[in-house]
Amino acid sequence: MKTNSITKGNLWKNIIIFSLPLILSNLLQVLFNISDIAVVGRFAGDSALGSVGSTTTLIMLFTGFILGLGSGVNVLVARYIGSKDDTGVNHTIHNSFLVCLITGLILTILGISLSRPLLELLKTKPELIDGAILYVRIYFLGIPALAIYNMGQAIYNANGNTKMPLVILSIAGVLNICLNLIFVICFKMSVVGVALASIISQYLSAIVIFILLAKRKDNIAIRIKDIKFYKGKTHQLLRLGLPSGLQFAIFSIANLFIQGAVNSFSEVVVEANTACMNADTLVWDTMAAFYTACASFMSQNLGAGNLKRVKQSYLISLLYSSVIGLAMGGLLLLFDRQFLSIFSKSEDVIEAGIARLRIMAFSYFVSAFMDCTIAACRGLGKTLISTIIVILGSCIFRIIWIYTIFTKFRTIESLYLLYIFSWAITSIFEIIYFIICYNKTKKEIELKQMAV
Repeated sequence: MKTNSITKGNLWKNIIIFSLPLILSNLLQVLFNISDIAVVGRFAGDSALGSVGSTTTLIMLFTGFILGLGSGVNVLVARYIGSKDDTGVNHTIHNSFLVCLITGLILTILGISLSRPLLELLKTKPELIDGAILYVRIYFLGIPALAIYNMGQAIYNANGNTKMPLVILSIAGVLNICLNLIFVICFKMSVVGVALASIISQYLSAIVIFILLAKRKDNIAIRIKDIKFYKGKTHQLLRLGLPSGLQFAIFSIANLFIQGAVNSFSEVVVEANTACMNADTLVWDTMAAFYTACASFMSQNLGAGNLKRVKQSYLISLLYSSVIGLAMGGLLLLFDRQFLSIFSKSEDVIEAGIARLRIMAFSYFVSAFMDCTIAACRGLGKTLISTIIVILGSCIFRIIWIYTIFTKFRTIESLYLLYIFSWAITSIFEIIYFIICYNKTKKEIELKQMAV
């Protein structure tokens, strides 16, 4: 897809064309992660499955910052491309490389050193914690590579090319599955084998995307000699990326409390929750393609001064993502037992998982109103207040729910219901804030156009 397809042409069609490779990329990533869980669950046992699953929230707490920086890179590069500022594109890309790499290294050190206390804070079961710590410490060695790949993917997305990251991910994913089978089945390496397979594939992705960007001849090419800090660019990136990263991390912080509540139940419930979280990721990552499209289309069209397409990009992306959430939730209801049997042979685990899926299947589409509006605010360059709303609606509210509603009823159903209520409340306030930001931006652009 060419860059001019973002600022010109039919938005309904162009957003789909832009999003389809992203959907496939995200689905592949989910399937590769599912293969990790499936291989561990079927060939290393339920204990290993629980160990790996217990780390999901902790890993997302740290990788959320990487995803946030990537979204910041996406918005900034798209904005400069839309306004035809090649110098701004060049400086942003090379500055972002250093910021993302340094952030990845810092997060690796923190993740490895804090793994045990954080997993203990999560109340990880004693029989699972040693395997979980081992998995996390190996996995976090791949965070710098994840940061570089995520940056490269954001650059390609901002330029309207979502196919190249799909190709790279496909190659790395196939390698990941092959290494999973070799390390876990042939060499009996259990959680260590899965973690090693993950970081090897992550470094392959990072190296390939860097080389491809370095070979380009256009305005998004990376030149080693140009990699340095540029005045004002780090501040711009952090102003957009840090609040976005905090949004991802905030969900993880709230999920730390949710995971702690889940861990208060039996090991069967913990293992079922681990299996069901793959369904969550499958749905959310599919919907996330439209959030990326929303931010990319809005940012480029804002740079081009086309306010009509800015608003339309948001509304179309919101419709697509909510419909996808509703449809995938319905499919999970129809094939709940078949889906859960991928991860565990235990009938008790499957039954406990079905109880969760029946609640979540009706909740996914509500999250689109929150996440797509957050992406829209990011596309407008407004992230701070949006982050505060998320803190209140999807973190503080969830913690209050756990210590009130859940504490009173003490059932797993009363715990899972907090998702749909927190999404609904946060969505309302995010939409109000977006309307205010859009109207303010519209007036500012109209005044500039009148002055010209």
